[in-house]
Amino acid sequence: MFKVLKTEGKARRGFFDSVHGSAQTPVFMNVGTCAAIKGGASTKDLEELGCQIELSNTYHLHIRPGDELIYRLGGLHKFFNWSKPILTDSGGFQVFSLAKLRKIREEGVTFASHVDGKRIFMGPEESMQIQSHLASTIAMAFDECIENPAEYHYVKRSCDRTARWLWRCKAELARLNADPATINPHQMLFGINQGSTYQDLRIDHMKAIAEADLDGYAIGGLAVGESAEEMYETIEAVEPYMPSDKPRYLMGVGTPQNILEAVYRGVDFFDCVMPTRNARHGNIFTWQGKMNLINERYFDDPRPLDEHCGCPTCRRYSRAYLRHLYKSHEELGMRLGVLHNLYFYNELMQKIRDALDEGRYEAFYRQYKDVLASRKED
Repeated sequence: MFKVLKTEGKARRGFFDSVHGSAQTPVFMNVGTCAAIKGGASTKDLEELGCQIELSNTYHLHIRPGDELIYRLGGLHKFFNWSKPILTDSGGFQVFSLAKLRKIREEGVTFASHVDGKRIFMGPEESMQIQSHLASTIAMAFDECIENPAEYHYVKRSCDRTARWLWRCKAELARLNADPATINPHQMLFGINQGSTYQDLRIDHMKAIAEADLDGYAIGGLAVGESAEEMYETIEAVEPYMPSDKPRYLMGVGTPQNILEAVYRGVDFFDCVMPTRNARHGNIFTWQGKMNLINERYFDDPRPLDEHCGCPTCRRYSRAYLRHLYKSHEELGMRLGVLHNLYFYNELMQKIRDALDEGRYEAFYRQYKDVLASRKED
């Protein structure tokens, strides 16, 4: 399922294989929360942009259109015409971030839908059942995503409960995978490490969930209010206790600089809404830094967004034209910006893999970690 091909320091070059095909790692998973990329990118676009794994969300698809409908239509791959691996988030983050009214108990969480206020219960078994209906390649275990900052003793109780929930997730997914009516009987399960920014709790929780011998492990509960340095320190604390023969996934992260730093510290999988969300507002990633396309300086600029980029947008359109689209509130501008940013993220991962293959990741990391976080000057 996963093999580390090469290392440079703690950075890992790997290969992930599944019933829905393979992926080279480190890998960025393009986020299609509701089985669609915001900004009008199709699955055909994703293939052309170099996407290897798509991510969709259990909570949102359960709310609308309903996981039972997707099951009846043959699963998520058929539903939106994507043949490569799909990872589905467990819904835990959305339950705790979107639901204004919720009650947590050992069985699970009762909450109000953010769409219509309908009362819903979700626990480990329900999350696995929904994800089995979706038939994703990788299912994420149901967890509590703790806000930062949080009180130490609450975090400890939450981590203990999340660890107990994990064993229930594992048992339920094993039952579902053995069911003849299951669409994907080879669905994998990744566990999620929590613990806020308390390193001792992070380490204890990682040790506990590693005992479940899962298909992969994620670090959750970061990029939710803590500083970048706290995030990197948390990764460094947890990484020695993550099984070395399993994929390591940093959830919801992040900027190009965050990705470079996390790869440097041993992470294999990433996802984030940032490339699409930023593009929808005219914020563009380039190899010379970030640019705000709405800026007046681009009013009559005939150059592409990035003269070193081979994406469909940069091959065909000028900054002046794209700025005009944004200023005119034309949806085409948003779509073209999204295509560029997704291409950039997938190309970044390819360049990271190339650097690891050639034993020069240290140099690549030092060359770009500050540049990619800077503001583009021209």
